[in-house]
Amino acid sequence: MAKKEGTTKSFILRIDGETMSAIEAWAADEFRSTNGQVLWILNEALKKSGRLKKKKKEKETEE
Repeated sequence: MAKKEGTTKSFILRIDGETMSAIEAWAADEFRSTNGQVLWILNEALKKSGRLKKKKKEKETEE
């Protein structure tokens, strides 16, 4: 996962047990923490939807 820029914010997330189990298994498969996996999923969804600006480093590798 990329270096965190700025500050991070904490919040409570309510999630059903089946979804949480799937995320935990996915995180274990990719050697990430559950929290890290949730952050990765959110980051990927934001990039895919165009709601998160690409970082300079990512733009350079795509060109």
